[in-house]
Order: sequence, then C-alpha cells, then structure tokens
Amino acid sequence: MKKFTKRLSGCNSLTYTERRNKLNITTLELRRLYYDLVMCYKIVFNIVQLDFSEFFARNTYPSIRGHPYKLYVNHNRANIRYHFFACRVVKMWNSLPVDIVDFSSISRFRRSLCKIDFSEFLTVQ
Repeated sequence: MKKFTKRLSGCNSLTYTERRNKLNITTLELRRLYYDLVMCYKIVFNIVQLDFSEFFARNTYPSIRGHPYKLYVNHNRANIRYHFFACRVVKMWNSLPVDIVDFSSISRFRRSLCKIDFSEFLTVQ
C-alpha cells in the first residue's frame, strides 16, 4: 500500500501518514483488526464452516458486564502462539461494548464496529 500510494499524483512527496489522511484510508493494522473481529463473529455464530472449538472456548463464568458472547482467554507459554488469530482476537472481542455493538446480523455488526475506537489495541498510531 505504501508504494502504491506514493505513485499517485501529488502524493509522492508526502509521508505515508499524510498520504493515508489525504486518501482517507486506514492502516493495515486497523483493517486487520476489523476483519479479525468479523471472522470471529462468523466463527462464533457458525456462519462459516469452521469448528468453534478448534479456535475458541466459551467463557462459562457468569458475568454482569459486557455482551453474552464472551470467549475464554487461553494463556500460552510460547510467545509465538500469542500472535495466532485465536489468541490475538479474544481480548478485542471481549472488550466490545454491548451498548454499541449489534450482534443481530453480520451487516449490523460490521456497521457497529465503525463506531468503536480501537486505538488501545493498535501498536502504531
């Protein structure tokens, strides 16, 4: 994306952040986070043909906070597993605010994700 945006007319002298702002595009990290959550939704609600138990475990502890679809956080000793999809998405999924996120359909879920500030999960601002 960086090389492509640099080739656009009027953007070759701008920094990547300035080009992103001018073209109104998000960072790769934010897009990855967004699509990870969408894929997690598809797995949790059995929209895709993937086995839920291979990726996640439901949090059976009754909680009065948050949404009812909380996932159990697997603790891993190996740092390499920490960046695997099933490990990196659980914290974001469990932190989704119940008053903003609409779990009734995939399209409503996607639209509601746009209203959330994910800056605490991004490494590069």
